[in-house]
Amino acid sequence: MSSSEQYKRQIMNDLAGGDVEALEDAPKMEQEYANFDDFAQRSSHDERRQLFGRSFHPDRIPTEQMEPELQKAIAQIKPNERDDVAKAFCNQLKKRGLSDRDLERQLGLSTHHPNRMSADDVSKLAAFTYHSHPDIFRDVLAEQPAIVKFLSNPLVGAAMGAIAAKWLHGRK
Repeated sequence: MSSSEQYKRQIMNDLAGGDVEALEDAPKMEQEYANFDDFAQRSSHDERRQLFGRSFHPDRIPTEQMEPELQKAIAQIKPNERDDVAKAFCNQLKKRGLSDRDLERQLGLSTHHPNRMSADDVSKLAAFTYHSHPDIFRDVLAEQPAIVKFLSNPLVGAAMGAIAAKWLHGRK
């Protein structure tokens, strides 16, 4: 059995047992949310950044499992949201010294203009950022949470389950 399978099994067992200790130092949420869209709209950027930051990291979900999920999720978000995600990734990466043209060449993108990128281009950009700059990935997810609701991999689902347990904790 691979370590990835063992890790997935452990996550599922922990969730089945109600174990959400990995998020204990996440911010306490004063508000209750009806669903993920409500959470994405009313929660603060900082709350989302902290919750997503611990769950979406290459140490927790391997890049080879996250990449296909990102591809599917980005294909499902609205084109204007996809443009916003691309702009957010490019802006953050530019602060690290990676220009739009550098990213176009390095990742084989069809364009260096974020608002003209295809879903495939944005997926490549997201996968690169997830693997190479997980802190930027976390910040962009917190800023543009539309991607998160379309992720469906079991490990990603387990992370989302832990997040949901945290922000729904205390609801009756």
